[in-house]
Amino acid sequence: MILHRPASDNAALMGALLMISAAMCFAVMAVFIRYVTADLHPFEASFFRNLFGLLPMVPWMVRHGASGLKTERFKLHFLRGVLGFGAMSCIFTALSLSPAAQVIAINFTLPILTTVLAALVVRETVRARRWSAIAIGFVGAMIVIRPFGQSFETGAILALGATVFMACAMTTVKMLSRTESANAIVTWMGLIMTPLSLIPALIYWQGPTAWQLFILLIIAVTGTAGQQLLVRAYRTADQSYVMIFDFLRLPFVAALAYVMFGEVVDFWTWAGAALIIGSALYIARREAVLAKKAKREASVPTTAPADPQAIPVTGVDRDASAKDKPDA
Repeated sequence: MILHRPASDNAALMGALLMISAAMCFAVMAVFIRYVTADLHPFEASFFRNLFGLLPMVPWMVRHGASGLKTERFKLHFLRGVLGFGAMSCIFTALSLSPAAQVIAINFTLPILTTVLAALVVRETVRARRWSAIAIGFVGAMIVIRPFGQSFETGAILALGATVFMACAMTTVKMLSRTESANAIVTWMGLIMTPLSLIPALIYWQGPTAWQLFILLIIAVTGTAGQQLLVRAYRTADQSYVMIFDFLRLPFVAALAYVMFGEVVDFWTWAGAALIIGSALYIARREAVLAKKAKREASVPTTAPADPQAIPVTGVDRDASAKDKPDA
């Protein structure tokens, strides 16, 4: 399957490099979360992730003050924060329980779940071929999770739950982005998620060591850097093209997890991931084709019949009009 590629080779190369860099950042973040949650409770780790992630937005808040955060959609911001808190709590706990590569493979169902929610909530049109791709992606997720076999793992179910929360959160972001700035959305998310994550963290609180704080800072930095690189990759080249390189997260995570923990990815995880990735790529391809078709149709001049009462402009009229018009 060939995805739509940007016309400019430079844009294609730059977009690919940016997305590969983002995938590396997210892979490092996932493996370090698994590392730090071996000794630190996932709830406490997620609190520090939110706290450190909010720090880069402080200069923006100081510069814009209360006016930058002024909103009439606080309830939707709060819902987005609750969903983000649920996603982060689930993914951190999943990474503390299950192999990192398995969690990331399940996380690739995000575009599939987002498409389902777009159809149900935003009322976007999803036709038969994309529903078929969604069904295949679901089968792939079940192969990775194996909920009915002896290898059933709570971490895998939590990873799927995190992806559901992420898909819901992305749907709310789509709704917020119609009226709110990106900086305001990110800042409100941090302001809401930090105190929310502190509540369960206090129940399991243990004073983090300097080394653990350093690892948590790396998690926050790589997470923020990955998001920045991701946005720039989408701006540089077509999303349907650059997202191919996002799937490199899986081999990156698998390699890092093998080096750090000796984790080996089994056959069924690779097989299920292949179905999930193929489904996500097909959905991305269909969205790109439909977007291109809509853009082409919008550029076609109207074929509506001319107004019979309209007065045609003759060459004389144009000459006279040109004489009356002042020089630019």
